[in-house]
Amino acid sequence: MGIAELLGKILPQNLSAQKGSVLGVDVGTSSIKVVQLRQHRGKAVLETYGEIALGPYVGDELGKVVKLQTHDLAQALQDVIRESNVTAKTAGVSIPFASSLTSVVEFPKLPPEQLQNMIPLEARKYIPVSINEVTLDWLIIPEDPQEAEWRRDENGNRQANDKTEVLLVAIHNNILSQYQTLYKQAGLAVKFYELEIFSTMRSSLGRGIAPILVVDIGASGTKVYIVERGIVRLSHLINVGSQEITMGIMRSLGFNFQQAERRKREVGVAVTIDLPMDNEDIQKIRTSIDMTLGRIFSEVNKILISFEKKYGKDVTRAVLSGGGATMPGLKEYVEERLPVKVELANPFEKVRAPEFLNDVLEKVGPEFAVALGVALRALQE
Repeated sequence: MGIAELLGKILPQNLSAQKGSVLGVDVGTSSIKVVQLRQHRGKAVLETYGEIALGPYVGDELGKVVKLQTHDLAQALQDVIRESNVTAKTAGVSIPFASSLTSVVEFPKLPPEQLQNMIPLEARKYIPVSINEVTLDWLIIPEDPQEAEWRRDENGNRQANDKTEVLLVAIHNNILSQYQTLYKQAGLAVKFYELEIFSTMRSSLGRGIAPILVVDIGASGTKVYIVERGIVRLSHLINVGSQEITMGIMRSLGFNFQQAERRKREVGVAVTIDLPMDNEDIQKIRTSIDMTLGRIFSEVNKILISFEKKYGKDVTRAVLSGGGATMPGLKEYVEERLPVKVELANPFEKVRAPEFLNDVLEKVGPEFAVALGVALRALQE
């Protein structure tokens, strides 16, 4: 696999002459999501999209985090393809952040040719397994001209930067092999694999140069990234996700999983809500959700502070994605706890779709940020 395959390509919105429909696939821990696009007059057009829960394939509940065998995943993928009326046979595929090792590493400032030779050798220090067991990808991070202006020594003299930052990504070959088997069994021709953060960046972030916080609240965990000038400068996995919120409601109110999941999606952390429920129950649900979200965003705030101290830059904007981001009132909740302007990912605004779907697509958008982003790249390949 060549350089920039795993890292993805943040490509312009004017699409190249790709013929036919393409599919973007996001295999998560609780569901599979697909988005099919085609190109028309240089624009991406939404043809269909869909999601299927994985729990029932092992006799578990809808929305539960489960671990499926490859043949069960292939069956689920075939089912969502059929039920969503997908016709494309060519796909781009995301790889979960948790399946990768991602790190920003400093190297001596060297000529590009020498650095390219040095990176694979030095990467061994940061990978806990044999280098032969992984597929390695990297990106040399361009130096920010503004940093060169303010970098001074203790006497106030301009200080030269003697380091080069490199973004390293490693995926275990066994994981890639499992993915190749999965998609072969599902009857799809895979054009490329890329880490899910790059799919989200393509679908949900603009082209500004200021650092942006991305918080992806998945079922089993929360991924936190800080992206600057289209480069992932920091990444972190919090092992608390939206399923933990559901479990908290179960413990607090004695609900079963499906009842708790439904209440989470209905009540969320919205300040005002009009539901045929007892006010005391609503307050208990909100308090339970707050306990888990508080843990998540306390950790996010520490990550923000760490970045700002290291790089001397403020992060003023955050984008929320993932299924957990669709809870009512979450945007306002986060704005009260982080010193940033918050918005929900709205990836479907990047594509043409029937107007009557606008409200629905905006509501479910955060859940499909990865699948849509990988489909956009598939159109541009």
